[in-house]
Amino acid sequence: MWPDRRLLKLIKTELPIVQAPMAGVMDADLVIAAAQGGALGSLPCAMLSVEMAREQVNIIRQRVSAPVNMNFVCHKSVDADPKREAGWKQRLAPYYKELGLDPAAPVNAANRAPFDAAMCELVEELKPEVVSFHFGLPDQALMKRVKAAGSVVISSATTVKEAIWLEENGADAIIAQGAEAGGHRGMFLTENISEQPGTFALVPQVVDAVRVPVIAAGGVADGRGIAAAFALGAAGVQIGTAYLRCPESRVIAPARTALAQARDDSTVITNVMTGRPARGVANRVMREVGPISADAPAFPHAATGLAPLKAAAEKLGKVDFTNLWAGQAVRLGREMPAADLTRALAGAALARLSQMAR
Repeated sequence: MWPDRRLLKLIKTELPIVQAPMAGVMDADLVIAAAQGGALGSLPCAMLSVEMAREQVNIIRQRVSAPVNMNFVCHKSVDADPKREAGWKQRLAPYYKELGLDPAAPVNAANRAPFDAAMCELVEELKPEVVSFHFGLPDQALMKRVKAAGSVVISSATTVKEAIWLEENGADAIIAQGAEAGGHRGMFLTENISEQPGTFALVPQVVDAVRVPVIAAGGVADGRGIAAAFALGAAGVQIGTAYLRCPESRVIAPARTALAQARDDSTVITNVMTGRPARGVANRVMREVGPISADAPAFPHAATGLAPLKAAAEKLGKVDFTNLWAGQAVRLGREMPAADLTRALAGAALARLSQMAR
């Protein structure tokens, strides 16, 4: 029934839908619910310790017998720059004063660690069916170990050049992440966000450039978007924003309200929240300091200075300093259980594809 079944054969799910890993706003519950609906459930592991990641995967395994995707990041670590950090704190000082916080108080460093030997050992132990990466791929030694564990390897590309590089370096499938997509840009061969193509331009060009299955991401939040992705040559879709308002997500109440009220023009690409370009619903600090600021420390250190502000504002019911990662199709999100949403999306897509085939 699906025009291209290569992804289904590769990841062995019922549906060619990948639930996007969204660090900080989800855990095993959303993975389980998406898997129960027939999608590939994805667990974001970049902000988890080895012990926490093991615990989460074990919870998933106990509750559902379906393929699991463990997701990691592969950025090159950059040490915190004290001078840059001090400048960032100075830029944020008015907010600290407003909230009655001491900018000199110690703060835990941001905890987005790149994939390393310890996490690779966990992959070898747990043997997830799929391992996905953002910001490229790990070094070849780690890649060989992941493959030897039996895991399918997927990674994100934001340009054709990145897609070709991923295929040449061992990716079994490629997520073509259009500029519409929520969350961090997966870019790793470029830093120029002004040149990032949209999904409709990117997907067919990636399909033409590589032999492996292509997964469309960005602006896909209903059956029409899924059908369009397949019409462009994709073998599957990755969906994140549409799941944010599901009851299984960990999105806090004020953020749910912001997402529900968001429009097609509510999201921007910013580096203010973490130091790396990412798309989200504009909040106060993104508007007043950014959305792009040269003052923001390198990823992930910008988040360190914002952490106390985020915590204090959230206690007041505000999301002025909270990541509201979401794509341009945020308005299409719905409040319904993730399993039901997954099946509804697939059903609507198949109906649309059937109409197109007549």
